[in-house]
Amino acid sequence: MSPEIIGLIGIFALLLLFLLGVPVGFSMGIVGVVGFTVLSDSHSALVLMAQDTFDTLSSYPLSVIPMFILMGSFAYASGISQRLYKTSYNWFGHLRGGLTIATVIACSGFAAICGSTAATAATMGKIALPEMKKYGYNDRLSTGTVASAGTLGILIPPSTVLIIYGILTEESIGDLFLAAILPGALLSLLFVLTVIVICRLHPEWGPPGPATSIKEKLVSLTDILEAFLLFGLVLGGLFLGWFSPTQAGSIGATGALAIGFFRRQLTWDKFLSCARDGLRTSCMVLFIFVGGTIFSHFLAITNIPFALADWVSTLPLSPMSIMVVIIGIYFVGGFFMDGMALIVVTIPIFYPIVTQMGFDSLWFGVIIVIVAEMGVITPPVGANVFIIKGIAPHIPMNTIFRGIFPFLYALMALTALMLFFPELATYIPRSL
Repeated sequence: MSPEIIGLIGIFALLLLFLLGVPVGFSMGIVGVVGFTVLSDSHSALVLMAQDTFDTLSSYPLSVIPMFILMGSFAYASGISQRLYKTSYNWFGHLRGGLTIATVIACSGFAAICGSTAATAATMGKIALPEMKKYGYNDRLSTGTVASAGTLGILIPPSTVLIIYGILTEESIGDLFLAAILPGALLSLLFVLTVIVICRLHPEWGPPGPATSIKEKLVSLTDILEAFLLFGLVLGGLFLGWFSPTQAGSIGATGALAIGFFRRQLTWDKFLSCARDGLRTSCMVLFIFVGGTIFSHFLAITNIPFALADWVSTLPLSPMSIMVVIIGIYFVGGFFMDGMALIVVTIPIFYPIVTQMGFDSLWFGVIIVIVAEMGVITPPVGANVFIIKGIAPHIPMNTIFRGIFPFLYALMALTALMLFFPELATYIPRSL
């Protein structure tokens, strides 16, 4: 068989392993090693696996990932997420659908100190779902909101996916974070508008909660001051050049830890638990990167990436039409692959094409993260949906999937806005 046929068989084998529930990083590593063995020999494949694993796990730029993940874990254990939700509830809980609006805003705030969509969805799901259940919110609205708003974790900086993109393309991580600020804020607004429209069409789905006084609203703002300070310290210091991305993550983790001690909420058991969760998540992300590197080397010797790149670049279409085709590939790919894995595998293919056509690389990074967010909530992968199902096992899976579709339209609307107005991503980093 030709290398291209073997490559296609490898891709189908990878999708099959995903559907069978094999961890993403291991799936890509297994297919990459076996495929390389078929096309070369077992000795070369084992050398490739050892070299890629060592190079990835010993890479200093990748050390930024566990730092920001640990920051999110400590922030959760320190009670920051609960206080963000409480403050949002005090301000918006009295509105129709107010608890879901508060959930979106709290997810935005937690995403600004977390960087992980799974952590954001899981954290806010544990806090918000019981509250919405207590006030009689419709299951489609409540679960769909939490699963979808959790996607803000990989768009609003600091974002682990943007960090991966920056490492792969050698773009400034600070500039990527700046580029994601406006789209992240706009997506939060679109999610809030989606909730308002849903509750206008179905008033009984989101009954209003008890009102709070102006004094209570203002007092509650003191509970989120620490989150703003932590966000400002990490990103402000990064943008001003006070420290590197890895140092920014470590300072953020230390700051979240200090908040927990100051608040007397971070017990020894909580410390061990969040450190263990942060380590587990970091290992998962790093092994996705290792597996993606091995798999991409296998694809490279099949010539599929080069053939695909040639096909895309020779399409009789305008650059914007080709960009729409690339976005469509990411959208469909998100149905079957983890978003981070998809980006690790495909960026070496599409990034040269995109920059050759004259598109801004910061804009491209933000827009593919937005499209990757869609894969986090769409079947059959839909990682956030499975997280919410684990938190609320009594709610049928199809109810959660039906709940995410209005928010999926909001993500599509933001993608369209980004295509027509690339300044949404480029204005802040290019003007500083």
